[in-house]
Amino acid sequence: MPIDDCSVAAKPREQLLCSLFQTTPGYRACASGWKPMVICTGSHAFKDLINTYRMIEQDDFDINTRLHTIVRGEDEAAMVESVGLALVKLPDVLNRLKPDIMIVHGDRFDALALATSAALMNIRILHIEGGEVSGTIDDSIRHAITKLAHYHVCCTRSAEQHLISMCEDHDRILLAGCPSYDKLLSAKNKDYMSIIRMWLGDDVKSKDYIVALQHPVTTDIKHSIKMFELTLDALISFNKRTLVLFPNIDAGSKEMVRVMRKKGIEHHPNFRAVKHVPFDQFIQLVAHAGCMIGNSSCGVREVGAFGTPVINLGTRQIGRETGENVLHVRDADTQDKILQALHLQFGKQYPCSKIYGDGNAVPRILKFLKSIDLQEPLQKKFCFPPVKENISQDIDHILETLSALAVDLGGTNLRVAIVSMKGEIVKKYTQFNPKTYEERINLILQMCVEAAAEAVKLNCRILGVGISTGGRVNPREGIVLHSTKLIQEWNSVDLRTPLSDTLHLPVWVDNDGNCAALAERKFGQGKGLENFVTLITGTGIGGGIIHQHELIHGSSFCAAELGHLVVSLDGPDCSCGSHGCIEAYASGMALQREAKKLHDEDLLLVEGMSVPKDEAVGALHLIQAAKLGNAKAQSILRTAGTALGLGVVNILHTMNPSLVILSGVLASHYIHIVKDVIRQQALSSVQDVDVVVSDLVDPALLGAASMVLDYTTRRIY
Repeated sequence: MPIDDCSVAAKPREQLLCSLFQTTPGYRACASGWKPMVICTGSHAFKDLINTYRMIEQDDFDINTRLHTIVRGEDEAAMVESVGLALVKLPDVLNRLKPDIMIVHGDRFDALALATSAALMNIRILHIEGGEVSGTIDDSIRHAITKLAHYHVCCTRSAEQHLISMCEDHDRILLAGCPSYDKLLSAKNKDYMSIIRMWLGDDVKSKDYIVALQHPVTTDIKHSIKMFELTLDALISFNKRTLVLFPNIDAGSKEMVRVMRKKGIEHHPNFRAVKHVPFDQFIQLVAHAGCMIGNSSCGVREVGAFGTPVINLGTRQIGRETGENVLHVRDADTQDKILQALHLQFGKQYPCSKIYGDGNAVPRILKFLKSIDLQEPLQKKFCFPPVKENISQDIDHILETLSALAVDLGGTNLRVAIVSMKGEIVKKYTQFNPKTYEERINLILQMCVEAAAEAVKLNCRILGVGISTGGRVNPREGIVLHSTKLIQEWNSVDLRTPLSDTLHLPVWVDNDGNCAALAERKFGQGKGLENFVTLITGTGIGGGIIHQHELIHGSSFCAAELGHLVVSLDGPDCSCGSHGCIEAYASGMALQREAKKLHDEDLLLVEGMSVPKDEAVGALHLIQAAKLGNAKAQSILRTAGTALGLGVVNILHTMNPSLVILSGVLASHYIHIVKDVIRQQALSSVQDVDVVVSDLVDPALLGAASMVLDYTTRRIY
């Protein structure tokens, strides 16, 4: 259980680099540079919590000063007296240590005493995890520390914007992510069953127990005690092994402990009641729990890294950003309501959330510390409204590019790219697409891991992974239902789970035609349009439909299979099993088929053309022959373009879009024929609809990226 009552004072050593010394249990980065001087106060020195300061010593830190600042009583007056006691004791300590920077973490009342003392004694303060919103007195304390602090390290973009709105100097704000995620995202694969058995019993299995952690709400103590009582009743009824952690020492905690003892929780066979769990072990317990319940910030922040289901009770964390693993029960006023939430959440597995960090916070903070100039004036400056937009992005040591990992699974190649918010492909990786499922999935994982590591070096923050693939896709589940014949062993494939588990990122999957439409909506000629259709002309023929600004998937995820619109009842056979489809006429495969026929009859090559013996005849040879005057090649292309044009006419009559975008390598060769067919065959009411060639170079990759960038930047919890 994290306890946030320890601060670090640091002095620079001559000719050495800065380092971060963060000692909240569970993470730290230590390198030669700043000399850490640890001040241990509050809960760490509290005997009822088993003297957790020893955990700091076990991490090879020397505690310079340990102050007993907690006044017993567990009520509002005791909290005030504890702050006062700390304020009385701290000046002597700070005078003795004479630190240059005080690192203060979080929003506990103990931290407020540390920040107040440092500010009044002209010591620079770096505050970690400012700008967040929860829903109790912690908000007021957190924002008070923000006003006292000189430098700010925040975890989310919303927190960054809150700090800017609070008139903090944008030059002194770093959006780094939560340092605890650096440890969390590398912890899940360790041996965990021994830890589960140690705390919950030998007969307990992974995902078959609950972790409960509930604290008093100091602004409404009476209600929070009643809610805790209802929670325990619901857990007793739910009848699952449960690890219950004692509440913190805020006002109201004494009454909550009485409720636990009144209900016999400490002696109940289904419950294990403990005052503290070492952080390394706590990580494993929540990572493999069937559910976590309570109102701790740990539930809405750290637990999201594992996708563990969480039930957040009451208002204590009401303002927090959360992942989809969190179910809020804001009015937890009945046992049945909490019990129903347990039935809904227990045993589920959600995608891993990285709202609060991506595992690279510590390197960013180290870089930020290096930029601090101890010679600049100590007096804080406030940036009063109007607030500039994206101001924190103007500084080199803070600048990061919000980006997505985009994956394009084609019939021939497998491509992975880092794509920025502006649609710029920062870096692209290409490999041949393997023929078997196992080789393919391993290669995807390998390429994505390498790209994610490279993104950190390129100063890109990866928000998620988007995958474009051929075939019919269920985007809700991230599953390829049926693939095209070009990609073998690719039916009923769950792409979301292995990538999410490996990269700890949210993952989106969709059909390549739909991705092309999404790319046009965000980056291309469909931007701002309410209704348009995209047609891909490549190896096959695909497409995507945007209607009322949204992508149409259809009831069985089969919408926009535009390549299989039938334009002739007696046309050539199609790969789908039918005949007369657009794809049977106008796809790259169809043109290759016709080119081979001409070549076999010695009717393809004209003067100025040659095909090397080791080169397969393809669609491009047919196009080249047509350009050089081959009448038969010209006729085939005209027939293909006419078939495509008739398909577009059907689309115009069915969907009545405001724009049709032709995408892919063959689009420019078909555009004029398609427009001629529309003039001849379409109703006059749709003949003015514009048909254009896409100007996007990689629509599949850009569309895959847009799924990530659109969702992660517009989502409101």
